[in-house]
Amino acid sequence: MKTKEFFGKLVSAYLLGHLAAMVLFLVVVFLGVKYGLEWYTRHDEGIKVPKLENMLYSNAYALMEQNGLNIMVTDSGYNKKLPANCILAQSPDAGTLVKEGHTVYVTINATSSPLVAIPDLVDNSSYREALAKLTAMGFKILPPKKVPGEKDWVYGILSRGRRLSAGELISADTPLTLIIGSGMYNEEDEELDFLNDYSGAMDTKAEENTPEEDDFEEVTEP
Repeated sequence: MKTKEFFGKLVSAYLLGHLAAMVLFLVVVFLGVKYGLEWYTRHDEGIKVPKLENMLYSNAYALMEQNGLNIMVTDSGYNKKLPANCILAQSPDAGTLVKEGHTVYVTINATSSPLVAIPDLVDNSSYREALAKLTAMGFKILPPKKVPGEKDWVYGILSRGRRLSAGELISADTPLTLIIGSGMYNEEDEELDFLNDYSGAMDTKAEENTPEEDDFEEVTEP
């Protein structure tokens, strides 16, 4: 076979037709897979999650139903500036694209402030330390009540006139009053201290002035 005849068969219309058909088939398969997957997964399609924060739960529930989404409460918090059953946080965030039927998890505002345990501060901390700790826990602290004792030392915690003990559960909205030492003592305490010191001194003086017993026996004349 001559070289010309060989190359003529190699580039014949039959062979070129088969090659073109194979290329076309591969292109069709590639495009089919690409667009098929995009259609199946709804690529670049979805529902935007609405903003639910600061919205009452009942209103948020109705809005989610309108958008074909679900809502579920997973936690609660407390913000006294917002009404009860108001949504404080959501996941996923507003604006996120999700599929129809997706569940959005929310945190709602409790109807009352949570109960907080009173820390062990009485006779265990200064006024500044107790004030900082209680304030950080969310308590409102009223002006302190001063009593005779070591200056600025905490001797008690009052809630509406009632003395609280360590570990007692109380609402964080309840105002507290700290009982602290004034650094001074009243006249009765000073008088009592003086009398105690004075009586001790007198006893010591009396012991010093008591004559010692004579060891010699008295001798009488016969």
